[in-house]
Amino acid sequence: MNIDEIMTREPTCCAPEMDLAEVAAMMVVEDCGQIPVCGNGSLKPIGVITDRDIVCRAVAKRRNPTATTVSGCMSKPCVVIPRDATVEEGCRLMEEHLVRRLPVVDENGELCGVVSLADMATHSHGALTGQVIQTISQRTESARRHEPAQSRAA
Repeated sequence: MNIDEIMTREPTCCAPEMDLAEVAAMMVVEDCGQIPVCGNGSLKPIGVITDRDIVCRAVAKRRNPTATTVSGCMSKPCVVIPRDATVEEGCRLMEEHLVRRLPVVDENGELCGVVSLADMATHSHGALTGQVIQTISQRTESARRHEPAQSRAA
């Protein structure tokens, strides 16, 4: 099965110069926790902004969400997957980069969808996605345990 068959098509994207309050409002409307960031007037993803990025990189640091731009908080570089990749390739990328969602690009490198681990779990072999969830969760928790408490709170 290919990513193209299970991805969410025509996802909302944002520009790096948008403020965090605007993007958070977009997340509410779209009922999502990640929005791809496309820059320079193109649909080529340059990063992603997640609800966690907003909380950890802005709110927890008491930064004003109307005065802070997406570019100051987004996750980059952007890990993308081609629309014709397999679900197995998607799982490998998610596991390797410890992410639960991937922007999907067409043959021109332009955003055409988003695929989540939940999409893959719903449409593929459960053992495969279960392994990805386990790896991501273990590696993320391990990294948090080895990070100084002061860094986590900052």
